[in-house]
Amino acid sequence: MRKLLLLCSLAAAFCVRAQGVWTADRGDGTYKNPVLFADYSDPDAIRTGDDYWMTSSSFNCVPGLQILHSRDLVNWEIVGAALPRLYDGAFDAPSHGNGVWAPAIRFHDGWYYIYWGDPDRGIYMVRTQDPRGKWSEPLLVKAARGIIDTCPLWDDDGRAYLVHGWAGSRAGFKSVLSVSEMTPDGTRLVGDEVLIFDGHDAHPTVEGPKFYKRNGYYYVFAPAGGVKTGWQIVLRSRSPWGPYECRTVLHQGGTATPGPHQGAWVEDTAGDSWFLHFVDRYAYGRVVHLQPMAWTDDDWCVIGIDRNGDGVGEPVDTFRKPASNGPCRSTTPAESDEFDSRTLGLHWQWHANPQTGWYFMNPTDGRLRLMCVRNPAGWRNLWDTPNLLLQKVPAPDCTFTTRITFRGAYEGDRAGLVMMGMDYGALFAELRGGKLALVQAACRNADKGTAEVRGAEVPLADGTVCLRCRIAWEQDRKGTPRMVCRFSYSLDGERFMEIGQPFTAREGRWIGAKIGYFATAEQQRNDGGWLDADFFRVAP
Repeated sequence: MRKLLLLCSLAAAFCVRAQGVWTADRGDGTYKNPVLFADYSDPDAIRTGDDYWMTSSSFNCVPGLQILHSRDLVNWEIVGAALPRLYDGAFDAPSHGNGVWAPAIRFHDGWYYIYWGDPDRGIYMVRTQDPRGKWSEPLLVKAARGIIDTCPLWDDDGRAYLVHGWAGSRAGFKSVLSVSEMTPDGTRLVGDEVLIFDGHDAHPTVEGPKFYKRNGYYYVFAPAGGVKTGWQIVLRSRSPWGPYECRTVLHQGGTATPGPHQGAWVEDTAGDSWFLHFVDRYAYGRVVHLQPMAWTDDDWCVIGIDRNGDGVGEPVDTFRKPASNGPCRSTTPAESDEFDSRTLGLHWQWHANPQTGWYFMNPTDGRLRLMCVRNPAGWRNLWDTPNLLLQKVPAPDCTFTTRITFRGAYEGDRAGLVMMGMDYGALFAELRGGKLALVQAACRNADKGTAEVRGAEVPLADGTVCLRCRIAWEQDRKGTPRMVCRFSYSLDGERFMEIGQPFTAREGRWIGAKIGYFATAEQQRNDGGWLDADFFRVAP
């Protein structure tokens, strides 16, 4: 046993200190896109002093509203989360694609605010004076169904406003933007909704608005055209109520970057403008790009580079880094984990509000223990499992390695590694028929309730085994990216042997595919089974 533990550790040692299997900072004063090759959907960002703060849609994932920090818009790290738990008991069970949609982060009068629209409940707000620390409990600013993508603006005269979009799936209509007045303290809306833009004719699916003011103009930055192939527009008016002029300021053009849109305008410390936005990469999720941005003499902007003189910018692959005060170390959001802390790493998220007894940290031994939790009533596959502990995929090509010790207590206990989405693949240890086995399984259309299909199986003499998932970026004949996963395992610590067939991952509901652990049981009895994870390592 000691030999296996040592050899498994050596086999993955090359990634013990792995920082950034995808690093955007090229080390020569330039960066490459995406700056984050991970699913930070609908990003919004601000700068206060020398610090940039970013958050993004988290939907049903917990903790929600992860807070990222940077000193140069290129090197980012996760420093906190504004929602330790979601705010409704319905999120104690999986609620795929619901919850936190397209948040906006703003700084006003000494406070950091985040607003978001929950399409089923309304507009919420949290605030803090320290974005790394604890945020207030969510406040329901307005109860409503169908309001999404909210963004506040505090005006120079002390009045406040909020712009938002509409979810067609709840409201029964979409492709329009509305503005409401808000109390100066930001706690409730007052007066009626005012329709400021109708995108049905020229800019369908307009949504995700962000509100700004510059040189006496009110600006609404908004994406249009749909998630995968859309473009970015800017609206401009001398009044928050309109009428608004409209221009397209960023599109794919002749580049290989499809659908560059939805994000944040930020000024660096030198006063230059930049735009953070997402690009949808299917199973990889909505990865984050950074574009240069320039203002014209007549107070319009161009995002990216206008290569053909048509007044519309196109995305860049590489560019000089934004200005910063002082040196910036190369950083990326956490990926690997040695489980030597008393708390879970900030990069881990559950698929539902975590419950007491789901897991325990054991920093003395450097292990994470996941208890086998009984499947909920009506369970069909892992899509229905709340206690999935997952993280974002951080690169187009990388390898995830973990060493587990599984202790099955009762028939049907199982635990292991899963690449989760609307299709998923898993490699796990299982107690079945009184015997331990390693099983590779896959599930197509998990969101439709289809059953898992078991693939290869090998007997296990005991429950200690190294599991690995290697992913590779491939493209189909149409150029659509695919995440191809290959599972393997090691029993002796010297050789990793592939098991089962390659599996093509698929995104989840509004999120990219995510990798991590599960531990489930078919029955609940005294002193059930568990999984101990010694490490989770991510490497090129």
